[in-house]
Amino acid sequence: MASSRGGGSQQVIRTGDMEKMSLDQLKAVKEQADIEVNLLQDSLNNIRTATGRLENASAALHDLSLRPQGKKMLVPLTASLYVPGTLDDADKVLVDIGTGYFVEKTMAEGKDYCERKINLLKSNFDQLIEVPLPSSTFSSSFFGGKKHITL
Repeated sequence: MASSRGGGSQQVIRTGDMEKMSLDQLKAVKEQADIEVNLLQDSLNNIRTATGRLENASAALHDLSLRPQGKKMLVPLTASLYVPGTLDDADKVLVDIGTGYFVEKTMAEGKDYCERKINLLKSNFDQLIEVPLPSSTFSSSFFGGKKHITL
């Protein structure tokens, strides 16, 4: 029995079916469940990282808006390379919208962009948290609360 969820198909195995499986088949089911759990954990970590970066960008925009025009500052070119610069117009910022594309926005629009992206990522995070873990379903349905065996 297969069910489609989130664009990928996931095979649902009933307890009765698992009792009829050989040890090699059970190992394969467990390995597949472990792979799915790892992918879910990686996705959650990526969302946390992206959310943190956007929150830092939003805080940087707020700090930038408080600085006076003509203020000398270090401008980041990369994560480890900064060059000296002077703040010309704090109301206009370049927003990285992905894959090397930048859009000039006002300070308010830049802050709004960051907040919308943060809310979207938090919503995605909440949706991923609700996904049932295959390994917990596997172990609870097969072993029924009894002593678990590591395959």
